[in-house]
Amino acid sequence: MPRAKSDKDRKIFVLDTSVILYAHNSIMNFAEHDVVIPITVLEELDQFKKGNDTKNFEAREFIRLLDKLSQDQMIHNWTPLNGKTKGNFRVLMNPENQINANEIFGEEKNDHKILNCALYLKQHDKGRKVILVSKDINLRLKAKSLDLLAEDYETGKIKNIVELENTGKYILDNIDPEHINKLYEQGYVEAKTVLGTRKRKSNAYYILKSDKNSVLAYYNSEESILERVDKKLAYNIKPKNAEQTFALHAITNPNIRLVSIQGVAGTGKTLLALAGALEQRREYKQIFLARPIVPLSNKDIGYLPGDIKSKLNPYMEPLWDNLKFIQNQYKETDREFQKITELVNQEKLVIQPLAYIRGRSLSNIFFIVDEAQNLTPHEIKTIISRAGENTKIIFTGDVFQIDTPYLDSQSNGLSYLIDRVKDHPLYAHIKLEKGERSELANLANELL
Repeated sequence: MPRAKSDKDRKIFVLDTSVILYAHNSIMNFAEHDVVIPITVLEELDQFKKGNDTKNFEAREFIRLLDKLSQDQMIHNWTPLNGKTKGNFRVLMNPENQINANEIFGEEKNDHKILNCALYLKQHDKGRKVILVSKDINLRLKAKSLDLLAEDYETGKIKNIVELENTGKYILDNIDPEHINKLYEQGYVEAKTVLGTRKRKSNAYYILKSDKNSVLAYYNSEESILERVDKKLAYNIKPKNAEQTFALHAITNPNIRLVSIQGVAGTGKTLLALAGALEQRREYKQIFLARPIVPLSNKDIGYLPGDIKSKLNPYMEPLWDNLKFIQNQYKETDREFQKITELVNQEKLVIQPLAYIRGRSLSNIFFIVDEAQNLTPHEIKTIISRAGENTKIIFTGDVFQIDTPYLDSQSNGLSYLIDRVKDHPLYAHIKLEKGERSELANLANELL
């Protein structure tokens, strides 16, 4: 992008700590415009630099990046970000302002110090547009109440979430009944005879309908054929609708190594993933089930009593609930019931927090990541990059049920994954639409 002609054309973006923790290289993504880092942000990052979570990694990487960019220059002066192709950056100390956010909001907070920096720049860099960038919605609202421009960090955000939801499944009407009959008779049909000139996407699923019959089908891009998809049991769990049938097909298809399943509570995401994993247990060394820990009220797990296992149990309980549900499809004397107990005791099936997975190499693993909408794009990338030979990863979640601060339906890791990897031959995505937990659960989702 060409550099703007004058200083007045170049905006000044003030970055909040939440932006840095979301993406350490965010400072490089503002084209030819200038970037200001309040000293308060560096102070907050200092508290995050130790630890193994993604936010700790982002904090450390940003500090290294700033050190590299500044070299032997003073960081309170304007410093080029990348020669003539980018703008400049500087770190702004806590300035004295006529308008003081601490006094206005009646409390001295780091957020208010960051607001004061933006207010100072607006007053002293007249003629230039000053914009506060934050992933904290409340901070953006406070900024706007002070007549400051404020916006979310947009880089990497999904533009069309509705289009994203429809990725993976297609309903086609007015199909020739003979094509559907052929699918039933021989199990497959040439894709071009049914789809014609329609664009085909790898591992897409179809509901094909004629005025006489209908069939569920899967597009095998390697052979350019549509294959019939049948409802099949997985460890005695039977799909209850077309979407669940597609999801279980993707979970158990050895050619698909990466699967994402999107759906509201009660649609059977985790249950199907776990049942599919148990069905294929002989193909993998271990089954891992993990989920990010998002403490209630955003309190650290240190608030909870007991040892680390006791602290983590409340967060892992939903995974155990699904495992118990599958196990209870059998009698206690049945071999399948005892096999699940044996898998847990021998640590062939392991339920643990996602933080314990980081840093490991995952070979010959069937890996289920629950509540993936609470992960950042970087965390999703980190998990997938750990995959070794014969590893399959299933991400489940609801992109509209975000529990992590600073993420939303367009910026969370699950949405990012669906958008970036769609149409890859190793990947399939399914959206589960119908709640199957109970009529009472459906009532809550639909009416409350």
